Amino acid sequence: MRFVTIDDRIHALTGAFDDPNARAVDLGAHSWLPADPAAFFAAGGLDAAAQVLSDAAGEGVALAGVAVDPIVQPRMVWAVGLNYRDHAAETGQPLPEFPALFVKSPGSVTAHDRPIVIPPHVRQPDYEGEVAVVIGRVARDVDEHDAIEHLAGVTIAHDVSARDHQFVTGQFSWSKSFDTFCPLGPVLVTPDEVDLGALPIETRLNGEVVQSSNTSELTFSIPKLVAWITQGLTLVPGDVILTGTPAGVGVARTPPRFLQDGDEVEITVGGIGRLRNRVTRSTA
Repeated sequence: MRFVTIDDRIHALTGAFDDPNARAVDLGAHSWLPADPAAFFAAGGLDAAAQVLSDAAGEGVALAGVAVDPIVQPRMVWAVGLNYRDHAAETGQPLPEFPALFVKSPGSVTAHDRPIVIPPHVRQPDYEGEVAVVIGRVARDVDEHDAIEHLAGVTIAHDVSARDHQFVTGQFSWSKSFDTFCPLGPVLVTPDEVDLGALPIETRLNGEVVQSSNTSELTFSIPKLVAWITQGLTLVPGDVILTGTPAGVGVARTPPRFLQDGDEVEITVGGIGRLRNRVTRSTA
């Protein structure tokens, strides 16, 4: 199944996000299901959503032209660096022995088709297209083989990164946590509809392909990441894991290519859809 969030309420899709005939059914308006996305997943809403869609056949709002919100407003956003083999190679770094984890501020999350706003003090903003997963069940000390059962689904993320801050401070979180530096969405797809180990991912900058890879190139698979992160740590429904970016980032190019005012970034993941955002530079 596929879901979007509109006006902070979870909706099920009757078609693909870009399908002009697709409709969005407000699940909270048709059943006992909570409207808030995180509460929806926590309440086991995935199991009831199919029946809601069946009962609400022909209902819902036309999706064309409707502004969507981030698929969730997470309590926690975990991310991992150097998780694509080709990205480690382009940076000249060895493959990590363990996942290189960091966090992004939940306040950095924004939605599809909303601007990425670059603060005046950031001079080297960079793009990083990523596959992201959303937790659907409370997860602690999860076994790798059971990890997918704890996922609500998979979506698309843009891990915008201020390289001039990242490399000066020697840590990742602050340089990746400025407001709007984590576009997320627009669609959540349940794990049964995709192969998490073979998702093609592509990033386009102003129409030009700058990143192209596949989750088969991950050093640490999605189940491995869930198992690793939840060792002694509890993830709750709505929490998000960004799984890493492939080769082609701007800082590794010759010459480097950083985001500019007016740029448009599109990240496409096969079987999920497309996340699009335009860049604007703040003057204050």
